[in-house]
Amino acid sequence: MMEVESGEGKSNSNRINDAKNQRRVGLIYDRRMCKHRTPDDDYHPENPNRITVIWNKLKLAGILQQCVLLNAKEAEDKYICSVHSKNHVNLIRNVSCKEYDSKRKHIASKLSSIYLNEGSSESAYLAAGSVIEVAEKVAKGELDSAFAIVRPPGHHAEYDEAMGFCLFNNVAIAASFLLDERPELGINKILIVDWDVHHGNGTQKAFWKDPRVLFFSVHRHEFGSFYPANDDGFYTMVGEGPGAGYNINVPWENGQCGDADYLAVWDHILVPVAQEFNPDIIIISAGFDAALGDPLGGCRVTPYGYSVMLKKLMDFAQGRIVLALEGGYNPDSIANSALACMEVLLEDKPISGFSEAYPFESTWRVIQAVRRILSAFWPTLADELPTKLTNQKAPPHILLSSSESDEEEDEASKIVSEDLVSAGEDVVEPLLRLKIEDNHDQVNSALWRSELSKTDIWYATFGSNMWKSRFLCYIEGGQVKGMKKPCSGSMDRNPPKEITWKTCPHRLFFGRDFNQTWGPGGVAFLHPQSNSQDKTYMCLYRITLEQFNDVLLQENISVHDMSSPFFDLNALNSIPNEGSFSVEAVKEGWYHNVVYLGKENDIPILTMTCPLSVMESFKSGEIPLRAPCKEYAETLLLGLVEGKQLSEDEATTYIQEATTKPL
Repeated sequence: MMEVESGEGKSNSNRINDAKNQRRVGLIYDRRMCKHRTPDDDYHPENPNRITVIWNKLKLAGILQQCVLLNAKEAEDKYICSVHSKNHVNLIRNVSCKEYDSKRKHIASKLSSIYLNEGSSESAYLAAGSVIEVAEKVAKGELDSAFAIVRPPGHHAEYDEAMGFCLFNNVAIAASFLLDERPELGINKILIVDWDVHHGNGTQKAFWKDPRVLFFSVHRHEFGSFYPANDDGFYTMVGEGPGAGYNINVPWENGQCGDADYLAVWDHILVPVAQEFNPDIIIISAGFDAALGDPLGGCRVTPYGYSVMLKKLMDFAQGRIVLALEGGYNPDSIANSALACMEVLLEDKPISGFSEAYPFESTWRVIQAVRRILSAFWPTLADELPTKLTNQKAPPHILLSSSESDEEEDEASKIVSEDLVSAGEDVVEPLLRLKIEDNHDQVNSALWRSELSKTDIWYATFGSNMWKSRFLCYIEGGQVKGMKKPCSGSMDRNPPKEITWKTCPHRLFFGRDFNQTWGPGGVAFLHPQSNSQDKTYMCLYRITLEQFNDVLLQENISVHDMSSPFFDLNALNSIPNEGSFSVEAVKEGWYHNVVYLGKENDIPILTMTCPLSVMESFKSGEIPLRAPCKEYAETLLLGLVEGKQLSEDEATTYIQEATTKPL
């Protein structure tokens, strides 16, 4: 494609159509942002071509002459430091200097999906500065709306870390700038809409406790297995303190979500909440990697879908909207999607297209879960959706998770060849590895889950899971008071069929310094070997072997290929003779040793704890023994008391003895 001049040096801030109804739409682009590229010019999906194809598409469509073209400016450190640490800002500022020539690759290798070169610093500063520039002009009323065609993207960048192709969090910096540096502009409430296919973890953390910013992200999540591969993007992450309720995540359970799925979320979550929030300005993290044909996203949003999503947002904040480019790795898809959005901002012509498809069943399930948890903060979401509406869903056979099935794509969406995707695998291996399970893996997963769902076991708990409310987090998802992060839940969210209590002749103790779920303090372990002198109370939950595998995953690690089970029927049949079973796939976790405790009503009793080899490390002090934190201890106490095993005083003494008694 022919390359055209950048906006640099060609500002036409005074060139505005005289027509009274002409919307003043700003556009910013600078070829200097193309200097950020892989150090050896290897192929990478986040490459300079991403912004040049958008610019050229808009020029050829006659969009540029309808816009106010702006010059890119580098952001000042003091504004970037509103979102990032000084150490991080210093690193990005200096990493392109000559003294870093020999260190750049090593620095990048320590970060998640990042490359650095001698042009990275300038590009990052221009990207952040460009979004500030257009946001300020829209806030002042000099522009009605604007689009910042920038790179590198920003929404993954956290306070002290670059990640996921992102160096500075451009959108978060611009929002902070309006709120804290330009109070005279009267921007008191900002809605940030992140429609990039990946969760905007960095933006979420930047405003986690801030009620001035309503952060909304719709993204592939797949129970924490899709990049950035954690629980931050789950719908239970709603914000904290004064920011509670102002963080909304809509986490897709699968790929292939398209126009119908996104528009259902707009109509039944985002639009009603936006009406209640009434923002002064809207900033969109406009990633186009959910677009049909994107090699990393695996979703199916069309230019028409993006048009309608944007048009619905134009009804708020007097149409004051800023789009900032995030992801998008199919050149034709991002160019066509960006053009569709610009035509909406300009109100250039009526939106053309239609969508006859229905949302997936999983989409309605996610929408209802999000509405339930957020209804405490947004009364407009309190009503249950009509069954007649939620019964309108796509047939199951459409639910594929590989874009290779997109036979109906038009030719423009087929430009990403197998060779291009293959070339990118080395440099974005974490994204591509987590991107999409292929159809073969999905079939395998469905087969073993169907098989293991027919077999029941007793899961014997001795720690915080003795409290039913806490254990249900592993089944239904969510968190209870005191937990620092939510659980993703199991695929089968049906509650336990039965609950009973037993004591067993094993030693209970508390160890380790810190746990991500509970923070500082020890957590409960069970000595793998029995001893008639010991007595531990255990709450037994009758669940399926399929659910036990999902609990085993959540107890140990956050991400794993679940195309096969950790603990299958062969393991179940052999464990009575072996006594225990070490699950190698999750051996990095603390509870990968499954221990057999006999049977109850002819159903096997299983628990999970540390392996016997780790006991020596506890005894020697190599791994510390630690008392549990107050919140964790309270869950044990609640479990024992509500389970009617001990009184509150007896339970307190029981926990204290397990804490102080030597191994």
